[in-house]
Parts: sequence; structure tokens; C-alpha cells
Amino acid sequence: MPFNIWCNGCENHIGMGVRYNAEKTKVGMYYTTPVYKFRMKCHLCTNHFEIQTDPQNLDYVVLEGARRQERRWDPTQNEQVVPEDKDVQKKLVMDSMFRLEHGVTDKAKQKTLAPSIVQLEEYKEKWKDDYMLNKALRQKFRESKKDLARIQERDSALLKKSSLNLSLLPETDEDRRLAGLLKLTPLKSFDERQKQKREEALVKPWFPSSTSNEKHSLANLIKESKMKTLLKPLNKSELGITPKVNKLEEKTSPDDSVVNNEVKIQKTSLVAFDYDSSNSSDEAVT
Repeated sequence: MPFNIWCNGCENHIGMGVRYNAEKTKVGMYYTTPVYKFRMKCHLCTNHFEIQTDPQNLDYVVLEGARRQERRWDPTQNEQVVPEDKDVQKKLVMDSMFRLEHGVTDKAKQKTLAPSIVQLEEYKEKWKDDYMLNKALRQKFRESKKDLARIQERDSALLKKSSLNLSLLPETDEDRRLAGLLKLTPLKSFDERQKQKREEALVKPWFPSSTSNEKHSLANLIKESKMKTLLKPLNKSELGITPKVNKLEEKTSPDDSVVNNEVKIQKTSLVAFDYDSSNSSDEAVT
């Protein structure tokens, strides 16, 4: 089938390229080119349709039994090379004005198609050396094969280290970016950290440790030693109280008594009475 058609019998679509066993008949000539007609049966129903060649327009024509799906366009609009028909060739020979106009249009078309023609010529030069093209292609395949082997070896080592049995997908830039962001995130969530703090608080001892007890005991000892020095009882000399002098000693040693009296006068002491003597007329010792 040279193009898409619809069968008139079953109204089904038949695509281009479907093969049929057709009855071929020669029905005429277009100059030296024969015109053939093909009769074939639809594979979806009992309808028959006929298609005939059209060498004048380089196309096929549906005669009966089907209708063509119209997807044709003017090839000149797509800048395609179209062979000139017989009428145009006759005008080019007979009409000089038409030949001049036709030449102007050909020159304009040449300017528009020149870049495409140059590009095709460059591609043709590149495609000329088949051996070099084949060599470059085989080199590219060889390098890609080595890269795949290296990646597979790295993946197998990673799976062996992690004790996993699965297939790894190839790495991408997005995977690397996400992996880099995951390194910056905390290992535990907020709830997990709060739970860990509560567990540590429950395990931590309520009373201070031995080291803190030793520090407290040392401070207490220093404080007690200072209090003892401050509360130490004072003797008579520190309080300024002089002891009583015996009268017999005063008589036997007058010189000493004079010296003692002078010392007593110089020192300031508390007043003390002789509580041993019952005589109230005794003088107070100063």
C-alpha cells in the first residue's frame, strides 16, 4: 500500500506499507513508461479496491473501492527539487520572457539552498573515510566499556562492604548534591535528643561525687581552724591582769617592790580586790 486509505466496504483504516497479493494489469503507456493497475482484496472484509500508477505526477491514484487519506502538500513549498513537466519545458524553449522569469526564480532558490548544499558537501567529506569512522566508533565503545567495568567494580566493592545484594543505579549530579546535604544534617532528630537528655538526667547521681565531698570537707576544716584561733581563751597577761604580790616578799626585798610598783604604775590593768583578806581597809591594788 503506497499511502493511507479507508476501505469503502468496512470503513476501516489501512496504513501505508501493508502488503497484499494484487492482480497486476498493464492498462496504457505514458510516453515510454507503462501504466499499471493493481486489484486487491481488503484483509478485513470482502471488498476489492483498485489502484493505478500515475507516472506523469510520480504518484498513485485510487480508482475504486477505497478513498485516500489526504496528507499531500505542494513540494515547492518545502523547497524540494521537483522535475519540470512537459508543458514547462515547452515554455522554456518557446517563450523567452518565461525563460527569463524562470531563471530569476532559480537564482533566488540557489541562494537559499547554498548553505544546505555546503553542509552536505562537508558531511560527504567526513563520511568518505569509512575506516576512520569505524575506528573512532570502536574506540568510543571500548572506552565506554572500560568505564562501565570500573563502575561495576566499585559498586561490587561497596555492596560487599555493606553486605548487600541489590543492583545499584548509576550516580547522577542530583544524587551527589543530596548526599552532600545529608552530611550537614544532624544524626538525631529533636525528639531523639530530648529523650537522650532525659535518660542521662535519670542516670546521673543526685548527690555530689567524692571529689566534691573532699573539697567541702577541706573548706570546713579551714573554717573550723579559724574559729578555734578566734575563740581561744586568753590568759591574765593577755587580758592585762597582774597577779597579787605577797607582803612578805615586799618586806624582804624592798628594791623589788619598788621596781614592781613602778611597773604596776606604768601598766594599765583591771581593778582587782583582795578577796582573801577580810579587812575592808586594805588598799586596792592597781
